[in-house]
Amino acid sequence: MADRFLDVSLDKRGVHCTARLLDDRAPLTCAAVWDALPLGGDVYHAKYARNEIYTLIAPFAAQEPPLENPTITPIPGDLCYFTFSGTELGTSSYGYAAGSEAHGRSTVVDLALFYERNNLLINGDAGWVPGIVWGTVVEGLDRMADACQDLWRAGAVGESLSFRRA
Repeated sequence: MADRFLDVSLDKRGVHCTARLLDDRAPLTCAAVWDALPLGGDVYHAKYARNEIYTLIAPFAAQEPPLENPTITPIPGDLCYFTFSGTELGTSSYGYAAGSEAHGRSTVVDLALFYERNNLLINGDAGWVPGIVWGTVVEGLDRMADACQDLWRAGAVGESLSFRRA
């Protein structure tokens, strides 16, 4: 199979990077994401994992992918896929408003981009939270990391994270 690429963008900031799907390491996850593109929604900056931005969306795969190519220590440029039950993210400590994608659903998909080092996927409420590494940024990570830092400092309100075929 030829390499497949997607565009990951912070739409309001007009910043994007290019990622390559890891079809050889996470084929089921890559197939599910690719078939569902474009995907996106409100962006959040991680509270616990450190250098991560993500969006929460409704499930889109016919069957949730298994934990293929897992990590608890994502590196800069990793795209990760997580699945959570709505109750796992439903407490006020996570900061999601009532009516957001994290509330009122039995399952929520988290598509994340890690933009810097020293990430650890552990949650005080749940323990280790392994993610599926399904893509890697191959171009534009520096610009995206700068925009992610701006998002951390200036806020995420009104910003969206999008994934589209390149």
